[in-house]
Amino acid sequence: MRLPRFLRVDRLVAMSVLGAVGLTWFVLVGFDAFTIFVGQLKDVGKGSYTLAKAASYTLLTMPRRLYEMFSYAALIGGLLGLGGLAGTGELTALRAAGMSKLRICASVVLTLVILTAGVVMLGETLAPYGDQKAKEVALSATSSDVTLARGGSVWARDGGTVINAGNGRTYPTDDGVAVDLNRVRVFEFDPAGRLTVLSVADRATHARGQWTLFGVRRTVFGENSATSTQMAEEAWTSTLDPDLLALSIVKLDYLGLRDLARNIAYFERNGQDSRAFREAYWGRLFYPLNVLVLAFCALPFAFGALRSGGLAKRLFLGVILAIGFYFLQRAVVNLGSVYGFSPVVANLIPPVLLVALATAYFRRNA
Repeated sequence: MRLPRFLRVDRLVAMSVLGAVGLTWFVLVGFDAFTIFVGQLKDVGKGSYTLAKAASYTLLTMPRRLYEMFSYAALIGGLLGLGGLAGTGELTALRAAGMSKLRICASVVLTLVILTAGVVMLGETLAPYGDQKAKEVALSATSSDVTLARGGSVWARDGGTVINAGNGRTYPTDDGVAVDLNRVRVFEFDPAGRLTVLSVADRATHARGQWTLFGVRRTVFGENSATSTQMAEEAWTSTLDPDLLALSIVKLDYLGLRDLARNIAYFERNGQDSRAFREAYWGRLFYPLNVLVLAFCALPFAFGALRSGGLAKRLFLGVILAIGFYFLQRAVVNLGSVYGFSPVVANLIPPVLLVALATAYFRRNA
């Protein structure tokens, strides 16, 4: 049974795009993974961290790297796939047969929609799991005092004190790396293993060589009583290594939607600022839209100027468009955070703006 003409065209376009996207994806992820593996070599020999564990760390982070690099692979691969059809004259034949540019681009986007759905599932399942396992491999080899729990929470030991933090973040300072932990609990035990003090804090920060607890409720347990005090801020004497804690912290961008939603609910239930988690949550929700919009707006280049420009020009324009969109998105999201815009609006502005600019450009140059 012969396939309808449009279905044969879709298959032709899909095969060309799939091959180009796959090759581009393989190159980008392979280069990124190799760079990370080389970076891990400096830690080989620390504790029980071996070359095999460095390789395991890199392999465990591969799902996340596949997720992160897919948007660039979809953009560049889509351009290369249509460019390949243009180079063999098949794109010209399709246009001569009466197929519009929009219809051909729709075939490409349909292929990318299917790929994007699989990548989103990868980003919600294997990617967060692999990242957590990779950190566990690195931590277990370099320290026995810090471990990770489900959802990215951190457990650490400092002598007779046990510390738990729901999550955290790191940021550079003039004195090195500063650490900011949220939902902190500090358990202090006596030599007999009895709990003597429990401190619960909204957050803990390490900056300029000093730990500080904020929003602290400190409970001291006696033989037959317990006394609680509350403080807005308290210096915390601890020998916890901030660099080691920084290694254990799972970045918000690497958490799945379920973990992000759970953290948002916790912070809002306790009257705390959940902005960072809401930004990460909506950024992940808009990921498929950004991928498809970016690819769709770049595809019409393959019909005109790119026919004479060849592979180098297609790659150049694809990379420039991807970099430009990335910086535009980051700038708008950061401005939205500063001025209190809704994360939904901040994440929606870049793709809408890109569609408007692309539509105006291609109508003018049709």
